[in-house]
Amino acid sequence: MTFLALSVPVVLLLNGLAAGVLFGTQLGGFPYLASLPADRYVEAHAFFGTRYDPAMPLCLVGTLAGDTALAFLAPEPLARAAFAVAAAGAAATSVISVAKNVPVNRWMRTLDPADLPADFADRDPRADWGAWNRRRSLLTITALLLNCAGLGVLL
Repeated sequence: MTFLALSVPVVLLLNGLAAGVLFGTQLGGFPYLASLPADRYVEAHAFFGTRYDPAMPLCLVGTLAGDTALAFLAPEPLARAAFAVAAAGAAATSVISVAKNVPVNRWMRTLDPADLPADFADRDPRADWGAWNRRRSLLTITALLLNCAGLGVLL
């Protein structure tokens, strides 16, 4: 089996898992978190973060690495272009995650829901976190569409 035959399904799997998680946060996860009172939000956010944080970086880095390789190794120019743009989307998602979402996730895990800081209402990260999460969701879903298009060209 060739590198191409192995890597395309792995990239689609990893990208699909990441896109599915982020799509799920748009459909239900974030709207639910946004509706909660502050103490319940902190508790729920920390709960979700400890489950998604270990898996999402693996999916995104795997997507980025695989797409980068496919951008150079795919035999068709149109497929190479689709994989290259998908890699850029995965890279942008990773940058947003590290710069904007991960710091909030880490902060949430340090808070005691029963004893929130007095200024929590002023520092409540939901609006910013949600906006950045929406951006990375769109980027990751677009990367998945491009990866599917790249595979379609190869078929």
